[in-house]
Amino acid sequence: MSERCIANESLGTTGFSYTLSLINGKYKMTILYTLMEFKIVRFNEMKKYIKDISYKTLSSTLKELEADQLVHREEYPQIPPKVEYSLTDRGKSLIPILDGMCEWGDKNRLPAKTG
Repeated sequence: MSERCIANESLGTTGFSYTLSLINGKYKMTILYTLMEFKIVRFNEMKKYIKDISYKTLSSTLKELEADQLVHREEYPQIPPKVEYSLTDRGKSLIPILDGMCEWGDKNRLPAKTG
């Protein structure tokens, strides 16, 4: 068995690269985490929870996550309109990764600097 040579490899063909292509973006992981924690969330609730995200960015990021089949959008035919977001089964399969990140952060968080 020969050793792998980086010159013959491409990061773009790895599972890591594919996963990163789905979750890469300033707020994608935050939205996924929010849905993992709260299960079903309405748009304005998510906007208030994330705080620094703009309405436009939240909307476009949710559309991207929906297109990648990680988030489900349920629209109810009523006035005013009601839309809820939740993780799909595919999105739920990321929960162990998100949990691992939470655990790592809890264990490795540096103490806050006092000024």
